[in-house]
Amino acid sequence: MQPKAQVLFGIDHLLNPDSSSESLSGEKLAQLKRLRIGLVTNDAATTARFPAPLMPTRLALQQAGVNLVALFSPEHGLAANAAEGISVANQHDPLTGLPVYSLYGATQRPTPQQLSTIDLLLFDIPDIGARFYTYIWTLSHLLEACAAAQLPLWVLDRPNPLSGNLAHIEGPMLNEEQISSFVGRWSIPVRHSLTIGELARLWNAERGLQVDLTVIPVQNWQRADSWPATRLPFIPPSPNMPTYETALLYMGLCLFEGTNLSEGRGTATPFRLIGAPWLDSVGLTVAFNGLALPGIRARAVHFTPHASKYRGQLCQGVMLHLLDAELARPVAAGLHLLTLIRHWHPQNFAWLPTPTPTQAQHFDCLIGQLEIRRALDQPKNENKMAITAWTAAADWANRSAPFLLYP
Repeated sequence: MQPKAQVLFGIDHLLNPDSSSESLSGEKLAQLKRLRIGLVTNDAATTARFPAPLMPTRLALQQAGVNLVALFSPEHGLAANAAEGISVANQHDPLTGLPVYSLYGATQRPTPQQLSTIDLLLFDIPDIGARFYTYIWTLSHLLEACAAAQLPLWVLDRPNPLSGNLAHIEGPMLNEEQISSFVGRWSIPVRHSLTIGELARLWNAERGLQVDLTVIPVQNWQRADSWPATRLPFIPPSPNMPTYETALLYMGLCLFEGTNLSEGRGTATPFRLIGAPWLDSVGLTVAFNGLALPGIRARAVHFTPHASKYRGQLCQGVMLHLLDAELARPVAAGLHLLTLIRHWHPQNFAWLPTPTPTQAQHFDCLIGQLEIRRALDQPKNENKMAITAWTAAADWANRSAPFLLYP
């Protein structure tokens, strides 16, 4: 058996001097060199191999002779280290000498004036495959801005670290008529199993945007491959996303952001545990493990966050561990754990309001529908069938099929 070829990102495909793709063999790079280029990126966007491993995309492009004239950064800023939800200011990039315009501050999309100085916009930011991870919604705003400005948009694609296996899709689907926010603008499931390039293709078509869109594809990656199969370092795309395992469990434990339980921020293992000073961690761990959910096992823990909820307070917690990532369904697991806690601690548990005025609470924005929180508030709602129905993603595989790029 021959060893598997190294996975190459879109940026590597673009800069690879040995590319086997005739359509990309120097032609695309030469095209970029004739234009003024804006780049939406952050420090987590690096090369896999070309021209050297782990080189920031913006530096690799600059060294290749691409005329970068402006950078744009998403939530967490260019350094990918700003705290969640905190506005980021415009800045100057010491690495390239370029101005950096924030898309998570006064505006969520480039202004017409900023776009007037460029001929083509590039997007290269790693995603983790979750609807409520905001980088994909920055991409959605860019598509609309480029449509309005009649500006070409190129997406340098990257693998979905949780794989592109369509059997792993988990809802609920976002009901955008009820809820549309920066943690979910348009109707997609929580775990969407697409790459950023595939999402861009789907949105461009479904929304009728007619953007001149080009996706520079990943090489040597297949839909069944999760991040460990790439044999590449996992670069944290944001401060509380340190590992692949975190990214997978985030699908379910991020829902606790909408409650008065800690989701592990301010610990070494964010989104892998939840807790509060009043939690019966031992009893809940036994009850959760009694559900025998595939691929996931709980363990009782205690922790003291140094930031966020319950800062400096000893919390009793439940930590989730992956026994089999292929079998695990983290959104369902998070809902099961939330259901247990909601009715195990009725006097202590509370939902948190959303940061912006709306009929929806924060949990509603994360889960994507109004009815689920209301159902969870009903007495002894611990029905496995309800969670199975909620996490179904009706017709998403069929909707996305025309826009898939990888076998």
